[in-house]
Amino acid sequence: MKKFFTKEVQIALVAIVAIVVLFFGMQFLKGLTLFSNSNSYYAHFSDITGLSASSPVYANGYKVGVVESIDYNYEDPNNIIAVIGLDKKMRLPKGTTAEIASDLLGNVKLELKMGPNPIDFMEHSDTIKGKMQQGALAKAGEMIPQIEQMLPKLDSILASVNALLADPALRNSMHNVDDITANLTVTTRELNRLTASLNQQMPGMLNKADGLLANTQQVTHQLGQLNIGETMSKVNMTLTNVEQMTAKLNSNEGTLGLLMRDPGLYNSLNATMSDADSLMIDFRKHPKRYIHFSVFGKKDN
Repeated sequence: MKKFFTKEVQIALVAIVAIVVLFFGMQFLKGLTLFSNSNSYYAHFSDITGLSASSPVYANGYKVGVVESIDYNYEDPNNIIAVIGLDKKMRLPKGTTAEIASDLLGNVKLELKMGPNPIDFMEHSDTIKGKMQQGALAKAGEMIPQIEQMLPKLDSILASVNALLADPALRNSMHNVDDITANLTVTTRELNRLTASLNQQMPGMLNKADGLLANTQQVTHQLGQLNIGETMSKVNMTLTNVEQMTAKLNSNEGTLGLLMRDPGLYNSLNATMSDADSLMIDFRKHPKRYIHFSVFGKKDN
């Protein structure tokens, strides 16, 4: 027995174990399962740019398997088959598709887009239709022609903006804006001072307003206590008396009515006043005619 386990045999066994461990280690690093616990499906592609064996397979963002191998058909280059190993618990509805997706860092993965039928499932080893997913770079590439069409318009817009910025009127306007801003600052400061003054005066004003309202309420209360009916009755009586007095003045009855409406009386009074005036004038000129006073009893004609 000792002769069988010679140094050469031991070295050979160690080499075989190392090769086996290396094989399974490489499989593990590639993401492939060491023992078969998955179901295989076949995905048909016309272009598998970036896809390789051990690429992960995702469904709704969750890893459900890996790409086990890729079969390239040299006679029909548009018919490339990728063997996909999925978890045995994974069920694929009919109509499921596989899309090759890549991120900005260049990592490539295979995404499963589930079919619309949640009842009818695909069988193992069925073929899945595959396609390339349109990523962010592809969408950006589609926008390049539109951007090229917009470049001349952007040039004209930039030229207009440069002309506007070079206009002296704009500089003057900016200076005016600075002046306006300074004025607004001063105005704001004055308004703040006015507001502070009003805040100080507001309690006194409110007290005066309260007193005015109290006086108003008192006057309103006194007005409410007045007998409006009796007051209006007295006013109507007074108006009636005034009307009666006015009617008598306008009529020929009574002394005042006769004095106001009799022209003869007016003429008589006017003549009397004229005679009285003449008498007074004559009295001033010849007072001795009307006053007789003599020490010796002599008469002066």
